Amino acid sequence: MKSLDILFIHPNAAHKIYQELSETYSAIEPPIWAGMLTSHCLKRGFAADIIDCEALQLEDAQAVEQISSLNPRVACFVVYGQQPSASSQNMEGAVSLAEGLKKARPDIKILFVGGHIAALPREVMERHAFIDMVCQNEGVYTISTLLKTNLKDQLGEVNGLGYRDNGHIVLNKPSAIVAKEDLHREMPGIVWDKLPMGKYRTALWHALPNSSQRLPFAALYTSLGCPMKCSFCMINIINRQENEYSDGSAVFRYWEPDFIIQEFDRLAQMGIKNIKIADELFVLNANHFMRLCELIISRGYNFNIWCYSRIDTVKEKFLETLKKAGVNYLALGIESGNTNVRRDVTKGKFEDVDIRGIVKKIRDHGINVAANYIFGLPEDNHETMQSTLDLALELNTEMANFYSAMAYPGSPLYGVAKKEGWKLPDSYAGFSQHSYYTQPLPTKYLSAQQVLTFRDKAWMTYHTNSRFLDLLKGKFGQVAVDETLKSTKIKLKRKILETAGSVQ
Repeated sequence: MKSLDILFIHPNAAHKIYQELSETYSAIEPPIWAGMLTSHCLKRGFAADIIDCEALQLEDAQAVEQISSLNPRVACFVVYGQQPSASSQNMEGAVSLAEGLKKARPDIKILFVGGHIAALPREVMERHAFIDMVCQNEGVYTISTLLKTNLKDQLGEVNGLGYRDNGHIVLNKPSAIVAKEDLHREMPGIVWDKLPMGKYRTALWHALPNSSQRLPFAALYTSLGCPMKCSFCMINIINRQENEYSDGSAVFRYWEPDFIIQEFDRLAQMGIKNIKIADELFVLNANHFMRLCELIISRGYNFNIWCYSRIDTVKEKFLETLKKAGVNYLALGIESGNTNVRRDVTKGKFEDVDIRGIVKKIRDHGINVAANYIFGLPEDNHETMQSTLDLALELNTEMANFYSAMAYPGSPLYGVAKKEGWKLPDSYAGFSQHSYYTQPLPTKYLSAQQVLTFRDKAWMTYHTNSRFLDLLKGKFGQVAVDETLKSTKIKLKRKILETAGSVQ
């Protein structure tokens, strides 16, 4: 058996990130980027494999043993997560495991790739001496070029690589990202056969239209990147070639529908109904998403899909086709109930669009709405945050996410926070919305503690609201109500609220 050139590793930090929610309620999602990078390397003729420590629930010692037994030339930690911003929080598990691996097997080269690394490549290497190399963007070409070298004296020739040279950190010139026309050849899908597909589960709310059956579950991209430039978002940082923040790297690429439908064919063959289309903005380019939906419809698949859209890209003419293709949830970034707060961070985002009318049209076509709200944006005060909660309660969507504003590395907001001297998380877990160490931003008028206190109370208010529970019961049955109320019994512990003596 040929020894491995590279082993892609998805770390496990679920409990640190989600606390007790990790045991039952948080989703366990296939590591999409790790799966695509493995596919790329196999296509290039390298011996590559993948290990998902989270899905397999491996403790660090167990993972080190498995990695050692596979004996790769390069152990590549792929640090992404269930949403783009999760890269920073997943560094928690990645650095812990990597440090243990380096102690046990100093001969194995350790490489890091992911959104947080792309944002802060030098800082990551300065903080962690056990990391030998980093990728400065998505890493596709950097990794396959690296594997052609002897991993020693040819590293200066690898574009996009950061590495150590006699105690100095060297960041090579940027590497190109994969062009849209090359996606099908360079990133030909996910290595589903190398993943423990029976271990992945979707979120409770996503499974409700599928009789609450959370397994099996799969997630995939049909496009990469986003053309928008919201200041709180860092999704485009992996497209970086010269830019420090994601708003200068707004690149949108997609696989042609006639190619990507093959991934859906494989999922159908595996008997998977629950599917997350992880694109940051699936409902954007009608030539892409409508054609893909038509192909799914023509095959007669009975998928239960959720995907992201924007309020101002959802057109009524799309909704019937989306529903027929199995899109049962559209996730919308409503962000704030206050126009001024929203305008300040989203550069004119749908400020003149009728949010209530669009949500109604979506639901009139039988599609549920997963609404996303952010508390603690720079212009927020108690009144504006209350208006956001009031809007959420009024819309009463089938699912609602409540976030505290975070300065994720790679986002323009991170640059503002550094300039203004705002307190940032002192641990990677601090970037998690659900961790004990979570550290949201203050606003111009409120402290971080006030923002987090409001967010946690708002979440509880919404999920115990009688109108919301009646909606769930009417649409999905008593089990939806029971499971939702069970989730409200899990009280998240918050360090900054304990320190401040706050009561949630």
